[in-house]
Amino acid sequence: MKLILTKKPKNVTIIEGFPGFGLIGTIATEFLMEHLKTEKIGIVEMEEVPAMIAIHQNRVIEPISIHYNKAYNLVLVHALNISKELGWKVAEMVADLAKALSAKEIISLEGVGSPNPSSGRVFYFANRNIQAPKRLADTASPLMEGIIVGVTGALLAKNISTPIVALFAEAQSNLPDSKAAAEIIKVLDAYTGLNIDPKPLYKQAQMFEEKLKGIVQKQQAAEELQEEKKLSYVG
Repeated sequence: MKLILTKKPKNVTIIEGFPGFGLIGTIATEFLMEHLKTEKIGIVEMEEVPAMIAIHQNRVIEPISIHYNKAYNLVLVHALNISKELGWKVAEMVADLAKALSAKEIISLEGVGSPNPSSGRVFYFANRNIQAPKRLADTASPLMEGIIVGVTGALLAKNISTPIVALFAEAQSNLPDSKAAAEIIKVLDAYTGLNIDPKPLYKQAQMFEEKLKGIVQKQQAAEELQEEKKLSYVG
């Protein structure tokens, strides 16, 4: 796994969203990339995943790409499709990115299952940022119990100096959940002061949901076809 950066802004805030429950992180970071003016400043090359990319509107979408917003000094880590087994390696990459850019904070966007997902609740967990509870008091609740898996879980388990705040939105199912992604964006806005207009949020999030669902389905179909070809050679 190789992190390649074309620019290295300093003292940034990193917002990462990886495919997880409800695709919350992916939908949310996709929305931020559309809402904020960003430029791609890096990619992550991974030999552990199939040699495959997505093309959308004549644009290459890599498994993991790095984007920068100058106005808010934000770095967005956008991930579309990574293996569940790569959590530790990807977390190490995020830690390396934080070190390379002297990041002052990492914000992780995740989805969690719930018996009552329609409540629209969002939870948070902060590893050492004592200001997080104050800024999140009116929009989210502290996560008191739970199991955190994937990249966010690996990041929180690592002993890194960069403060980490993880936001968790209750999602309806393991299918893309644009409503839950919209809720987490609202909490993120309250926490960071990005001045995101919430009025068109749900409509735009729904558009991103359909877009990402189509891309993921095409990738899964391509992977299945690749596996069939592999088996035909063997058999």
